[in-house]
Amino acid sequence: MKATIVCLPGDGIGPEVVRATQSVLEAVADAFGHTFEMEDYPIGGIAIDQFQSPLPDFTLQACQNADAVLLGAVGGPQWDDPDAPLRPEQGLLKIRKELGVYANLRPVKPHPRLLHTSPLKPEKIANVDLIFVRELTSGVYFGQPKRRWMEAGEERAVDTMTYTESEVRRIAHLAFQLARQRRRKVTSIDKANVLETSRLWRKVVTEVAREYPDVTLEHLLVDAAAMYLIQRPSSFDILVTENMFGDILTDEASMLAGSMGNMPSASLGEQQNRHGRPRGLYEPIHGSAPDIAGKGMANPVGTILSAALMLRHSLGLEEEAQTLERAVEETLSLGILTPDLGGSANTEAMTRAIIEQLAPSRSPAWDQAAQTIR
Repeated sequence: MKATIVCLPGDGIGPEVVRATQSVLEAVADAFGHTFEMEDYPIGGIAIDQFQSPLPDFTLQACQNADAVLLGAVGGPQWDDPDAPLRPEQGLLKIRKELGVYANLRPVKPHPRLLHTSPLKPEKIANVDLIFVRELTSGVYFGQPKRRWMEAGEERAVDTMTYTESEVRRIAHLAFQLARQRRRKVTSIDKANVLETSRLWRKVVTEVAREYPDVTLEHLLVDAAAMYLIQRPSSFDILVTENMFGDILTDEASMLAGSMGNMPSASLGEQQNRHGRPRGLYEPIHGSAPDIAGKGMANPVGTILSAALMLRHSLGLEEEAQTLERAVEETLSLGILTPDLGGSANTEAMTRAIIEQLAPSRSPAWDQAAQTIR
């Protein structure tokens, strides 16, 4: 296969984890006879500084022409002014909207070697294997009106949470289809006791469930879901929810895996690439971590596992995806861990170890990739 992958390193540790993942993808391509053309483009704070836009037009165009997009992270303290007209997160929201990636998949499956890194008791998380399906292009992050103004001598602000029936229906169908491939249970999370959007959400999800009689549907209010993620996390299979709730709950769920640095995600929509597959946006769920940027301490696992999701969903390379996931699992089993996981390995050492675990026999090009990170 020949595939074009646009890479958006972004800010903070984004460039470090993206470089590491590019090296891993080069090793995968060498082992399986593929050609991955990877090119970097600006997004986020660095794009504001260089091009006065958090998502320059040429970056967006490159993403729309690519087979898949790999993103690092955006943001940092130098762009945190709430009154600034341009913010790095605007680029992230815009690219999601423009690529039409309405479904964000966030798998959570703690590695046995890392159970001790979670604040929860090991027996609570030993059997956790769940996937969040987060609606990504609507809700309060995109609703209008959204503004601040002065009235009666004080400042006021409004954000609008909005959903349409079709937006809920398409994300619900995806959740039920995924559940059929797993343990056939969907938990839908809302706030139907308070919010009209949640009452619509619950109504539509219930209607969609009738088309999947072999899948069990459970409704939970978001506050109860937050509690049960700690109390009984292994009871969940597929959790589907709206944009803001999903943003918050998946950060909570990252503690089941011990670190946000371990958590990948895939954002998928209806746009197809030249291979007839979804042109996805793949990124770790962690932020830019500016406090450790440039120190070689960044955990690349979340980004590398996001690349495995990219191989699976956008390129249709299931064997390659599974091979990469096994290489990550074996590396963690060997105790090669970055500081966020209680280890002492740096980004380069962990990346090299993952490359070395990819196959029992490697070509000279593969061995060279293991010795240096691009």
